[in-house]
Amino acid sequence: RGLGCSARSAREDSWLKSLFVRKVDPRKDAHSNLLAKRETSSLYKLQFHNVKPECLEAYNKLCQEVLPKIHEEKHYPCALVGTWNTWYGEQDQAVHLWRYEGGYPALNEVMSKLRQNKEFTEFRKERGNMLLSRKNQLLLEFSFWNEPIPRDGPNIYELRSYQLRPGTMIEWGNYWARAIRFRQDSNEAVGGFFSQIGQLYMVHHLWAYKDLQTREDIRNAAWHKPGWDELVYYTVPLIQEMESRIMIPLKISPLQ
Repeated sequence: RGLGCSARSAREDSWLKSLFVRKVDPRKDAHSNLLAKRETSSLYKLQFHNVKPECLEAYNKLCQEVLPKIHEEKHYPCALVGTWNTWYGEQDQAVHLWRYEGGYPALNEVMSKLRQNKEFTEFRKERGNMLLSRKNQLLLEFSFWNEPIPRDGPNIYELRSYQLRPGTMIEWGNYWARAIRFRQDSNEAVGGFFSQIGQLYMVHHLWAYKDLQTREDIRNAAWHKPGWDELVYYTVPLIQEMESRIMIPLKISPLQ
């Protein structure tokens, strides 16, 4: 029995050593520099708006009228990546994802200009009367995930959010640098992000599917690929909480 345990332990050690193409050393740099894309300096903002149930239709109409006019102007270094309503998950909820080209300086520039924009000021006031609560997070992209670019629909989107145990972000990144390869066959991987400001040690994976049955089929198919089960086995202990939202894009969303 002792020999069997030793052999199994040796195999696991060997598998772990060969798991990663490149492992990052958390002692040498900040986690954000080790895990984020170096060729870009984009910063993302993820917004969650919980809307009064009777106001959701009016909220969507207001956003679709105002947001494109404001943020499509060239002198705003900000782009709408996607905007959705939650279908399954927390109800009467709007989710918005923004990209700021140029990082924190771009965010500061946009916020300063919006404070002087009378149309946006009126929009925020009217929108505020429709909300029960709101929160946001500032995010960076994982270096090994796809760039979230516009896509044609119709699609449903799944936002899987993971609250990791503090101190495990590097481990998560190392495992998912390999795991993402198992989830590219059907072009379902949209984007992967980790929080910088707001709720920390948060990871968000964004996926696109034709429908719920397609989602089920794609996810089941991953379990038939050698190595996927082991990656899941080693990442699950890193998670404190997790949540899945199924979302429907609004008409103005670049991700359809």
